[in-house]
Amino acid sequence: MTQTFLTTSELSKLIKYDSRTIRERLKDSVLLEGIHYIRPFGGRKILYIWEAIQKDIGKQSTNTFAIPMANGGVAHGAY
Repeated sequence: MTQTFLTTSELSKLIKYDSRTIRERLKDSVLLEGIHYIRPFGGRKILYIWEAIQKDIGKQSTNTFAIPMANGGVAHGAY
């Protein structure tokens, strides 16, 4: 299986998120080390695995806090 490795800048262009948002908000909360990204040779550089991100990008987060509403919808709360 071939994997496509992307830098933060390359990933930001593909998923239409700012590089800073990826580094500060998505990394380690949605994008997980060993699944969505690696640190080659134990260094500081991060390479994102495009196939893993494509697979998971449409999934709803399971750790969101949602309150069921009487009309069948949900209210999204904050932690």
